[in-house]
Amino acid sequence: MVHMSLEPEISAFLESQVQLNLPPIWEMPISQARANSQLRFNYIGAKTELAEIRDTYIPGPTADLHIRIYRPSHDDSLPAMVFFHGGGWALGFIDLYDPCLSYLAKSSGCIIIAVNYQKAPEHPFPTPLEDCYATLEWVIANSEKLGVDPEKIGIGGDSAGANLAAGVAIKARDNKVLNLKFQMLIYPCLANDFSTPSYIEYSTGYGLTTQSMKWFWNQYLHNEEDQNNPYACPMRAQDHTNLAPAILVTAQFDPLTSDSNLYAEILKRANVHVDAREFSGMIHGFFTLLGITQRSYEALEYCSERIKEFIR
Repeated sequence: MVHMSLEPEISAFLESQVQLNLPPIWEMPISQARANSQLRFNYIGAKTELAEIRDTYIPGPTADLHIRIYRPSHDDSLPAMVFFHGGGWALGFIDLYDPCLSYLAKSSGCIIIAVNYQKAPEHPFPTPLEDCYATLEWVIANSEKLGVDPEKIGIGGDSAGANLAAGVAIKARDNKVLNLKFQMLIYPCLANDFSTPSYIEYSTGYGLTTQSMKWFWNQYLHNEEDQNNPYACPMRAQDHTNLAPAILVTAQFDPLTSDSNLYAEILKRANVHVDAREFSGMIHGFFTLLGITQRSYEALEYCSERIKEFIR
Protein backbone atom coordinates (compact mmCIF):
# COMPACT_ATOMS: atom_id res chain seq x y z
CA MET A 1 0.00 0.00 0.00
CA VAL A 2 1.41 3.38 -0.97
CA HIS A 3 1.19 5.84 1.91
CA MET A 4 -0.17 9.20 1.01
CA SER A 5 2.14 11.73 2.53
CA LEU A 6 1.44 14.51 5.00
CA GLU A 7 -0.58 17.42 3.63
CA PRO A 8 1.81 20.34 2.91
CA GLU A 9 0.18 22.65 5.48
CA ILE A 10 0.60 19.93 8.14
CA SER A 11 4.28 19.46 7.22
CA ALA A 12 4.77 23.21 7.58
CA PHE A 13 2.95 23.20 10.93
CA LEU A 14 5.12 20.34 12.25
CA GLU A 15 8.24 22.16 11.08
CA SER A 16 7.12 25.30 12.94
CA GLN A 17 6.70 23.20 16.09
CA VAL A 18 10.23 21.81 15.76
CA GLN A 19 11.56 25.39 15.41
CA LEU A 20 10.05 26.27 18.81
CA ASN A 21 12.70 23.96 20.26
CA LEU A 22 10.61 23.05 23.33
CA PRO A 23 11.79 20.24 25.60
CA PRO A 24 9.70 17.05 25.45
CA ILE A 25 6.74 17.05 27.80
CA TRP A 26 8.23 14.46 30.17
CA GLU A 27 11.23 16.72 30.75
CA MET A 28 9.38 19.87 31.82
CA PRO A 29 7.32 20.74 34.89
CA ILE A 30 3.58 20.29 34.34
CA SER A 31 3.08 24.03 34.92
CA GLN A 32 5.35 24.73 31.95
CA ALA A 33 3.55 22.20 29.74
CA ARG A 34 0.25 23.87 30.62
CA ALA A 35 1.64 27.33 29.89
CA ASN A 36 2.96 26.10 26.52
CA SER A 37 -0.49 24.94 25.47
CA GLN A 38 -1.37 28.65 25.11
CA LEU A 39 0.71 28.51 21.91
CA ARG A 40 -2.14 26.60 20.27
CA PHE A 41 -4.18 29.80 20.11
CA ASN A 42 -2.08 30.64 17.03
CA TYR A 43 -3.53 27.72 15.06
CA ILE A 44 -7.15 27.20 16.05
CA GLY A 45 -8.90 29.75 13.84
CA ALA A 46 -11.81 32.05 14.69
CA LYS A 47 -15.02 31.50 16.60
CA THR A 48 -18.32 31.05 14.76
CA GLU A 49 -21.09 33.45 15.80
CA LEU A 50 -23.84 31.67 17.74
CA ALA A 51 -27.11 32.65 19.42
CA GLU A 52 -25.29 32.41 22.75
CA ILE A 53 -22.05 31.24 24.32
CA ARG A 54 -22.23 31.30 28.09
CA ASP A 55 -20.13 30.13 31.02
CA THR A 56 -21.38 28.80 34.31
CA TYR A 57 -20.38 26.52 37.17
CA ILE A 58 -22.08 23.30 38.18
CA PRO A 59 -21.57 21.14 41.28
CA GLY A 60 -19.31 18.16 40.57
CA PRO A 61 -18.60 15.21 42.87
CA THR A 62 -15.49 16.82 44.45
CA ALA A 63 -15.41 20.40 43.10
CA ASP A 64 -17.47 22.94 41.24
CA LEU A 65 -16.92 22.51 37.51
CA HIS A 66 -16.64 25.23 34.88
CA ILE A 67 -18.79 24.55 31.83
CA ARG A 68 -19.33 26.49 28.61
CA ILE A 69 -22.63 26.26 26.75
CA TYR A 70 -22.63 26.81 22.98
CA ARG A 71 -26.20 27.47 21.83
CA PRO A 72 -26.86 27.56 18.07
CA SER A 73 -30.41 28.93 18.41
CA HIS A 74 -32.97 29.91 21.03
CA ASP A 75 -35.30 27.00 20.25
CA ASP A 76 -36.43 25.37 23.47
CA SER A 77 -35.99 21.73 22.49
CA LEU A 78 -32.59 21.31 20.89
CA PRO A 79 -30.44 18.18 20.75
CA ALA A 80 -27.31 18.34 22.91
CA MET A 81 -23.78 17.03 23.06
CA VAL A 82 -21.75 16.97 26.27
CA PHE A 83 -18.13 17.46 25.21
CA PHE A 84 -14.87 16.54 26.93
CA HIS A 85 -11.69 18.23 25.65
CA GLY A 86 -8.34 16.57 25.00
CA GLY A 87 -4.89 17.21 26.45
CA GLY A 88 -3.76 13.90 27.90
CA TRP A 89 -6.01 14.30 30.98
CA ALA A 90 -3.37 16.76 32.24
CA LEU A 91 -3.46 19.74 29.85
CA GLY A 92 -6.02 21.61 27.79
CA PHE A 93 -8.98 23.83 28.56
CA ILE A 94 -12.19 24.90 26.83
CA ASP A 95 -10.87 28.19 25.35
CA LEU A 96 -8.73 26.20 22.90
CA TYR A 97 -11.96 24.62 21.60
CA ASP A 98 -14.06 27.75 21.02
CA PRO A 99 -13.60 27.83 17.20
CA CYS A 100 -14.09 24.09 16.81
CA LEU A 101 -17.10 23.74 19.15
CA SER A 102 -18.86 26.91 18.02
CA TYR A 103 -18.61 25.67 14.42
CA LEU A 104 -19.82 22.20 15.41
CA ALA A 105 -22.77 23.62 17.37
CA LYS A 106 -23.87 25.66 14.37
CA SER A 107 -23.41 22.93 11.77
CA SER A 108 -24.96 20.11 13.85
CA GLY A 109 -27.74 22.17 15.46
CA CYS A 110 -26.73 20.81 18.88
CA ILE A 111 -26.29 22.74 22.07
CA ILE A 112 -22.76 21.78 23.11
CA ILE A 113 -21.92 21.71 26.81
CA ALA A 114 -18.14 21.52 27.35
CA VAL A 115 -16.62 20.95 30.78
CA ASN A 116 -13.25 21.86 32.27
CA TYR A 117 -12.86 18.65 34.28
CA GLN A 118 -10.14 18.45 36.95
CA LYS A 119 -6.75 17.40 35.61
CA ALA A 120 -4.18 14.72 36.34
CA PRO A 121 -1.66 14.23 37.91
CA GLU A 122 -3.18 16.26 40.77
CA HIS A 123 -6.54 14.60 40.05
CA PRO A 124 -5.89 11.18 38.50
CA PHE A 125 -8.49 8.59 37.47
CA PRO A 126 -11.30 8.35 38.41
CA THR A 127 -11.73 12.11 39.08
CA PRO A 128 -11.73 13.38 35.45
CA LEU A 129 -14.11 10.57 34.44
CA GLU A 130 -16.44 11.28 37.37
CA ASP A 131 -16.46 15.01 36.57
CA CYS A 132 -17.43 14.24 32.97
CA TYR A 133 -20.12 11.76 34.01
CA ALA A 134 -21.53 14.26 36.52
CA THR A 135 -21.74 16.86 33.74
CA LEU A 136 -23.82 14.47 31.65
CA GLU A 137 -26.10 13.82 34.64
CA TRP A 138 -26.44 17.57 35.22
CA VAL A 139 -27.43 18.15 31.58
CA ILE A 140 -30.08 15.41 31.82
CA ALA A 141 -31.43 16.78 35.11
CA ASN A 142 -31.51 20.36 33.78
CA SER A 143 -32.57 19.61 30.23
CA GLU A 144 -35.79 21.62 30.42
CA LYS A 145 -34.05 24.68 31.82
CA LEU A 146 -31.31 24.35 29.17
CA GLY A 147 -33.80 24.01 26.33
CA VAL A 148 -32.51 20.50 25.60
CA ASP A 149 -34.59 17.61 24.29
CA PRO A 150 -33.83 14.88 26.89
CA GLU A 151 -34.39 12.21 24.22
CA LYS A 152 -31.62 13.65 22.03
CA ILE A 153 -28.45 13.79 24.09
CA GLY A 154 -25.05 12.49 22.97
CA ILE A 155 -21.46 12.83 24.14
CA GLY A 156 -18.16 13.52 22.46
CA GLY A 157 -14.51 14.30 22.96
CA ASP A 158 -11.11 14.31 21.33
CA SER A 159 -8.00 12.38 22.33
CA ALA A 160 -8.03 11.98 26.14
CA GLY A 161 -11.48 13.59 26.03
CA ALA A 162 -12.60 10.84 23.66
CA ASN A 163 -11.26 8.30 26.16
CA LEU A 164 -13.45 10.00 28.77
CA ALA A 165 -16.44 10.00 26.39
CA ALA A 166 -16.03 6.26 25.71
CA GLY A 167 -15.78 5.63 29.47
CA VAL A 168 -18.85 7.78 30.16
CA ALA A 169 -20.77 5.89 27.44
CA ILE A 170 -20.03 2.58 29.18
CA LYS A 171 -20.92 3.98 32.60
CA ALA A 172 -24.16 5.51 31.29
CA ARG A 173 -25.14 2.12 29.90
CA ASP A 174 -24.17 0.34 33.14
CA ASN A 175 -26.20 2.78 35.26
CA LYS A 176 -29.08 2.88 32.76
CA VAL A 177 -29.27 6.68 33.09
CA LEU A 178 -30.19 7.37 29.52
CA ASN A 179 -30.04 6.01 26.01
CA LEU A 180 -27.29 8.19 24.61
CA LYS A 181 -27.92 9.02 20.97
CA PHE A 182 -24.25 8.89 19.97
CA GLN A 183 -20.65 8.94 21.16
CA MET A 184 -18.37 11.09 19.01
CA LEU A 185 -14.80 9.85 19.47
CA ILE A 186 -12.11 11.95 17.80
CA TYR A 187 -8.79 10.01 17.70
CA PRO A 188 -9.42 8.41 21.11
CA CYS A 189 -6.86 6.66 23.30
CA LEU A 190 -8.65 3.58 24.60
CA ALA A 191 -6.03 1.41 26.34
CA ASN A 192 -2.40 1.86 27.28
CA ASP A 193 -1.04 -0.75 24.88
CA PHE A 194 1.96 0.77 23.09
CA SER A 195 2.63 -2.23 20.87
CA THR A 196 -0.10 -1.41 18.31
CA PRO A 197 0.91 -0.78 14.68
CA SER A 198 0.31 2.98 14.82
CA TYR A 199 2.15 3.43 18.13
CA ILE A 200 5.14 1.76 16.48
CA GLU A 201 4.90 3.28 13.00
CA TYR A 202 4.14 6.89 14.00
CA SER A 203 6.04 6.96 17.29
CA THR A 204 7.93 10.16 16.48
CA GLY A 205 7.94 12.92 13.91
CA TYR A 206 4.20 13.59 13.75
CA GLY A 207 3.57 15.89 16.71
CA LEU A 208 2.17 13.56 19.35
CA THR A 209 4.74 10.87 20.18
CA THR A 210 4.41 7.41 21.67
CA GLN A 211 6.74 8.47 24.48
CA SER A 212 4.49 11.41 25.39
CA MET A 213 1.43 9.12 25.39
CA LYS A 214 3.21 6.86 27.91
CA TRP A 215 3.82 9.95 30.03
CA PHE A 216 0.15 11.04 29.77
CA TRP A 217 -1.14 7.60 30.75
CA ASN A 218 1.21 7.63 33.76
CA GLN A 219 -0.26 10.96 34.88
CA TYR A 220 -3.80 9.58 34.60
CA LEU A 221 -3.55 6.03 35.99
CA HIS A 222 -1.83 5.84 39.34
CA ASN A 223 -2.92 2.28 40.22
CA GLU A 224 -2.09 -0.92 38.37
CA GLU A 225 -5.66 -2.24 38.68
CA ASP A 226 -7.07 0.84 36.90
CA GLN A 227 -5.67 -0.54 33.65
CA ASN A 228 -8.45 -3.10 33.58
CA ASN A 229 -11.16 -0.68 34.63
CA PRO A 230 -13.48 -0.24 31.61
CA TYR A 231 -14.08 3.40 32.52
CA ALA A 232 -10.32 4.08 32.33
CA CYS A 233 -9.48 1.77 29.41
CA PRO A 234 -12.73 1.31 27.45
CA MET A 235 -11.05 -1.15 25.09
CA ARG A 236 -10.71 -3.57 28.02
CA ALA A 237 -14.38 -3.61 28.99
CA GLN A 238 -15.77 -7.15 29.19
CA ASP A 239 -19.03 -6.12 27.53
CA HIS A 240 -19.50 -3.58 24.74
CA THR A 241 -23.11 -4.41 23.89
CA ASN A 242 -25.88 -1.80 23.98
CA LEU A 243 -23.50 1.15 23.77
CA ALA A 244 -24.35 4.36 21.95
CA PRO A 245 -23.65 4.42 18.21
CA ALA A 246 -20.09 5.63 17.61
CA ILE A 247 -18.67 8.28 15.32
CA LEU A 248 -14.93 7.63 15.03
CA VAL A 249 -12.59 10.14 13.42
CA THR A 250 -8.91 9.29 12.98
CA ALA A 251 -5.83 10.87 11.45
CA GLN A 252 -3.57 8.86 9.17
CA PHE A 253 -0.29 9.81 10.89
CA ASP A 254 -1.29 9.42 14.54
CA PRO A 255 0.10 7.00 17.15
CA LEU A 256 -3.51 6.54 18.36
CA THR A 257 -5.10 5.41 15.08
CA SER A 258 -4.85 1.69 15.90
CA ASP A 259 -6.82 2.29 19.12
CA SER A 260 -9.75 3.55 17.04
CA ASN A 261 -9.49 0.77 14.47
CA LEU A 262 -9.41 -1.91 17.16
CA TYR A 263 -12.30 -0.31 19.03
CA ALA A 264 -14.37 -0.06 15.87
CA GLU A 265 -14.00 -3.82 15.41
CA ILE A 266 -14.87 -4.52 19.05
CA LEU A 267 -17.99 -2.34 18.84
CA LYS A 268 -19.12 -3.88 15.56
CA ARG A 269 -18.75 -7.37 17.03
CA ALA A 270 -21.01 -6.21 19.87
CA ASN A 271 -23.56 -5.01 17.30
CA VAL A 272 -22.93 -1.33 18.01
CA HIS A 273 -23.31 0.91 14.98
CA VAL A 274 -20.00 2.53 13.97
CA ASP A 275 -19.36 5.30 11.44
CA ALA A 276 -15.61 5.70 11.03
CA ARG A 277 -13.51 7.92 8.83
CA GLU A 278 -9.75 8.33 8.60
CA PHE A 279 -8.44 11.66 7.33
CA SER A 280 -5.42 11.08 5.11
CA GLY A 281 -2.38 13.29 5.43
CA MET A 282 -3.49 14.45 8.91
CA ILE A 283 -1.91 14.22 12.36
CA HIS A 284 -3.20 13.96 15.91
CA GLY A 285 -4.83 17.23 16.96
CA PHE A 286 -5.93 18.30 13.46
CA PHE A 287 -9.60 18.49 14.54
CA THR A 288 -8.93 21.80 16.30
CA LEU A 289 -6.41 23.22 13.79
CA LEU A 290 -9.00 25.31 11.93
CA GLY A 291 -6.44 28.05 11.35
CA ILE A 292 -4.07 25.61 9.64
CA THR A 293 -6.04 23.16 7.50
CA GLN A 294 -9.32 22.96 5.63
CA ARG A 295 -9.51 19.29 6.62
CA SER A 296 -10.52 20.37 10.15
CA TYR A 297 -13.73 21.78 8.67
CA GLU A 298 -14.23 18.58 6.68
CA ALA A 299 -13.97 16.54 9.88
CA LEU A 300 -16.42 18.87 11.66
CA GLU A 301 -18.89 18.59 8.76
CA TYR A 302 -18.53 14.81 8.75
CA CYS A 303 -19.34 14.70 12.48
CA SER A 304 -22.28 17.10 12.05
CA GLU A 305 -23.83 14.94 9.34
CA ARG A 306 -23.48 11.78 11.43
CA ILE A 307 -24.89 13.52 14.53
CA LYS A 308 -27.92 14.75 12.57
CA GLU A 309 -28.59 11.18 11.41
CA PHE A 310 -28.35 9.77 14.95
CA ILE A 311 -30.68 12.37 16.49
CA ARG A 312 -33.39 12.19 13.84
